[in-house]
Amino acid sequence: MHQPYYKNLLTQETTVPWVRLHGLKDYLDMVEILKSYPAIRQNFNLVPSLVEQIEDYTSRSIKDKFLELSYKPAASLSAEEKEFIRENFFSINKERVTALFPRYYELYFKQAKGLELTTQDYLDLQVWFNLAWTDPSFRQGIPELRNAVDQGRFFSEEEKRAVLDKQTEILENILPAYKEFRDSGQIEVTVSPYYHPILPLLYNTKIAKEANTKTLLPKTNFSWPVDVQAQIEQAVQFYQSRFGSPPAGMWPSEESVAERILPFLIEAGIKWLVADEAILFKSLKKKKRKVSLIYQPYLLQRKEGNLNIVFRDRNLSDLIGFVYHNLTAAAAVKDFMQHLQDIAVFFKNQDTLVTVAMDGENAWEYYTHDGGDFLKLLYQNLSAAKFVQTTTISEYLKNHPTQAQIKHLACGSWIYANFDKWMNNPYKTRAWEWLVEARKALEDQRPTTNDQRLKMAWKQIYICEGSDWFWWYGEDPAGGFDALFRMHLCNFYTLIGKEAPPYLKKPLTT
Repeated sequence: MHQPYYKNLLTQETTVPWVRLHGLKDYLDMVEILKSYPAIRQNFNLVPSLVEQIEDYTSRSIKDKFLELSYKPAASLSAEEKEFIRENFFSINKERVTALFPRYYELYFKQAKGLELTTQDYLDLQVWFNLAWTDPSFRQGIPELRNAVDQGRFFSEEEKRAVLDKQTEILENILPAYKEFRDSGQIEVTVSPYYHPILPLLYNTKIAKEANTKTLLPKTNFSWPVDVQAQIEQAVQFYQSRFGSPPAGMWPSEESVAERILPFLIEAGIKWLVADEAILFKSLKKKKRKVSLIYQPYLLQRKEGNLNIVFRDRNLSDLIGFVYHNLTAAAAVKDFMQHLQDIAVFFKNQDTLVTVAMDGENAWEYYTHDGGDFLKLLYQNLSAAKFVQTTTISEYLKNHPTQAQIKHLACGSWIYANFDKWMNNPYKTRAWEWLVEARKALEDQRPTTNDQRLKMAWKQIYICEGSDWFWWYGEDPAGGFDALFRMHLCNFYTLIGKEAPPYLKKPLTT
């Protein structure tokens, strides 16, 4: 579960609503559904910077333009605000979501044709945008939301407010729910480095060349191992403050690993990692996919201590993430269970660990009913099957001590076992060069900055080290992530009392 760090530290504002909306649609129902399936054991990963932003909403300390314009009386909307709503309040899957609701679909076509919207149209659109982003289980289970869905149109301002007010209640239940299920043992909750950085690239951007010798590198190398340590340690501390004990497992951001980050993980008390199967094959110097190697944990025995690592079955993970939404729930579950059955037959009576690891939020928008039909049927089948048992990773490692070892862990991520997604084009490398300049400026300014602003400056640098900005450079036509990255860097220079460099005043991609 992850979202980029959207909040402006200096203004406490966010220009995009995705933390809040995915909080309504994905994070809570994904764990609450397990109440009906007590035999299911599952692993969830929460990125601290996501949880922090959710808590900004529950503490009501963040300003969300989308939410403010949702609350604003439709009759009072300015022409500019109306234009913003028209452009942004249909931002959800049209076929799987918008088309399910006649009034929302009607408004979609009215907007698409360029027809003028009435005050009632804007009011209904304010309601439906927020309703559509709320999980079906809440639309059915919360009376105020169920009534709104049944009513469909001609909402009053009071009815709109009743819908919007329920959002904070849903967000407030997210972390307690994960803690409850974790404490019961039904799930294991793991963590990622705090602001979701690519740790090997923080250690040294030259590591990207080890994964792909043709990768384009920044002219100035970024290498701050101390930041690797900080991102890990802050994540562990954050987790302990919310769950009462340290995490056993860590999902490295984008499953990005390298031998040189292992000591930091071991020293932080991490017991196991998850990575992509391609990293396994590179580590073992296998040129072809060999299934007999995937379905077991491996031991990374180093002088600093021991660390376990499991490797995801990319095929099974990607089927859920990218393919099964095109099938009926019955057909998708049948196919998935057949894959598991085939694995069981192949290995006969041998013990095998099949790891499925995927994005926790973005797949479900493409499924019917936000994936609810698929997950319920899948959990029913897994609960009933005699040849397979679900488990948390820590539970499995406790009962099945690791036998196989990896002497040297190859570097790379879940995408083609390299780091090109964050490095290999001129825009990405220039962004790294900007980050190098800012990081050096922080070292230079340390003696002259007061303690509070220095603390915020460090936080801002760690935010700028997040993976998302580099992921999107050169692949973001609208320029939203470029604008966010430049905003964060400009704020950093403000915090250290320096004027932001001129290059931050205009888009990098122009």
